[in-house]
Order: sequence, then structure tokens, then C-alpha cells
Amino acid sequence: MSEPKTFTYKEIAEHNTADDLWIIINDKVYNCTKFIDEHPGGDEVIIDLAAKDATKDFADIGHSDDAIKFLKKLYVGDVDITSEKVETEVKAGTETDNQITKGNGRLALAIFIVVVSIVGYLLHKS
Repeated sequence: MSEPKTFTYKEIAEHNTADDLWIIINDKVYNCTKFIDEHPGGDEVIIDLAAKDATKDFADIGHSDDAIKFLKKLYVGDVDITSEKVETEVKAGTETDNQITKGNGRLALAIFIVVVSIVGYLLHKS
């Protein structure tokens, strides 16, 4: 078996868009590009962690054994932990893509608030 490929933080930082998205979990690098749309927690969760260390976020959620096994399919190599860390800016696609993604969440929240308000008004009125 060959040695896993090693990536510097700078190299990983280049993979920060929805079309090319890598994340780090436990010093291992995963290419999540094809998984974004399938993620049960939604695409924004992964997009927000693009090219970043997601170890804490991954552990905090308490992913299932199946999710942990699935990571093996996305594995592309290890982090060169001796390399210099860089700040990563998430570029989750084009500006229009970012507006649409963020807008959908706001729209859903606005609709929810309107529906709750109407239900509350109708219940209070009767």
C-alpha cells in the first residue's frame, strides 16, 4: 500500500468552493465536492467549513458509524501539520450562488415567521 498524499494548509485552502471543496477532520483531508448535495444536514454546513479544519464540528454533531465509514470514500490524503496555517476564505461558488444559498435560508425563516404569526392571530381571535 502506498503512502497517503500529504497536503499543506495552503494547498487545502485552494479547495474552498462548492465546485471544489475539501475539509479537514483529524488531520485527514476529504474531498466533499460530490457529497455537498447529499449531506443530510444541508449543503451550507459543509460549504461553511470549506478548506477548514472541521474536526470539532464533526465530533460535536455525533455522526453515526455509517457516516464515519463513508468518510473513507472521500479521503484524499493527510495534512502536513508542519506546514504554515493560512486563513481560508470560503468561496462557495459565484456571488450569485452565495446570494441564492443565503437567501433561501432567510426566505424560509421569513415564511415561517409569517405562518406562525397568522396562526397565532387566528388562535387569539377565536
